[in-house]
Amino acid sequence: MTVLPRIAVGGKSKKSQGGIVEAFVVDGNGVPRGKWLPAEKLSDVSDKGLLIPRSVFAQDIWGRDADEAGLGHGTGDPDGLCRPVEGSVLPISWLSRRATQVMLRMVAADGTPYFADPRTVLEAVVAKFQTAELTPVVATELEFYFIEPVETAGDKPRPSGADAEGWKGWQPNVLSLDELHAYDVIFADIARYAGEQGIPLDGTVRENGPDQYELNFTHTDDVVRAADWAIMLKRIVKGAARRHGMDATFMAKPYGGLAGCGMHTHLSLLDRAGANIFVAEGHAPGGKLRQVVGGMLGTMKDSMLVLAPHANSYRRLTPASHAPTRLSWGIDNRTAAIRVIEAGAATRVEHRVAGSDTNPYLTMAVILSAALHGLRTGAVPPEPTVGEHSESGCESLPTTWDEALARFEASDFIAEALGKPYRHIFAAVKRQEIEEFRAHITEIEYDAYLRTA
Repeated sequence: MTVLPRIAVGGKSKKSQGGIVEAFVVDGNGVPRGKWLPAEKLSDVSDKGLLIPRSVFAQDIWGRDADEAGLGHGTGDPDGLCRPVEGSVLPISWLSRRATQVMLRMVAADGTPYFADPRTVLEAVVAKFQTAELTPVVATELEFYFIEPVETAGDKPRPSGADAEGWKGWQPNVLSLDELHAYDVIFADIARYAGEQGIPLDGTVRENGPDQYELNFTHTDDVVRAADWAIMLKRIVKGAARRHGMDATFMAKPYGGLAGCGMHTHLSLLDRAGANIFVAEGHAPGGKLRQVVGGMLGTMKDSMLVLAPHANSYRRLTPASHAPTRLSWGIDNRTAAIRVIEAGAATRVEHRVAGSDTNPYLTMAVILSAALHGLRTGAVPPEPTVGEHSESGCESLPTTWDEALARFEASDFIAEALGKPYRHIFAAVKRQEIEEFRAHITEIEYDAYLRTA
């Protein structure tokens, strides 16, 4: 039984005096949810923890309880004790007042990690690698768009400088340095805030869509911390954008005809001696790499509800868009679901299916579980394909939310990877979201059918 220790916060800093503490957990959709407290309460949070309803981990994207999940309805909706995550007491410099953030994680009555906290789900997967005497090394890449501020719910996104119809010209300006210069003041703040919060950024790239960018993290063997960084960086990007009269979105497909936003995850595995098991003597890709690829491809359909968790997620997965549509892998091929990067001792796989709208804890949990599954079963992938993978004969990924939910609920792999109780909770949340979407008629349906049907 693992009991979580208390985290010492230390004395009050000048930064926190007279300000606020923003204390939060991360729900199943990857949304931070919590409270603002007076700055002087920071020591209390460290010493005593903070109470948050357990049902926070069974809320849909709109923040409503999913009764079917069983964490709120019929239970009296009890509180759960939350304690600070080590190293998460950090400054928030983008708010107008002095502010400090503290990331929390929930514990059960006996002090052990609470099973429905996504952070706990990932920690359980990482522990399996420790048992197998393997160390995962990961790095993520997050794509997003800068947009004009959204004033009203349902407003369509617009790039900066676009006309009333959202038009900003044809040129994508991929890898443009001038486009980076245009947002220099925002990126300078992002770099400063990331430095203050100890987030190691490794690069900034102008991407394919209007005002679309990608931020890269350095590789780390602390997988849970890597997921923390992804959550924290999203907050930083949005905060920095708002400081300069803009907004930012990590929505998977904010513009129908333009590039979507992915969260690509790079993975290598080290043995006890620190050697990369993906390479054989001479540093050529070896059989272990193929087993991992086979495990990822073999479990990908069952994992799609995590990798593409929202209605909008499936709009990103379209042919000829650098977003995968098939169960494929290839050497240095960005159209594949799994891209293998041959780099000697740094050889790794890049999992390209997840969008930036995913929960990073759950995404890494299913990716790592798939890798371990491949090693344990000796999975054999098909031969790598070349060229545009959407035109290959490989099997298609699930294309609908409903199909993804059905496979997720019936999957023994997901029950093993995330735990059967958490599988039930996540499925209940997604079912409630699907039912809500079905209850609303879209603008294009009225345009097509109201007067013609």
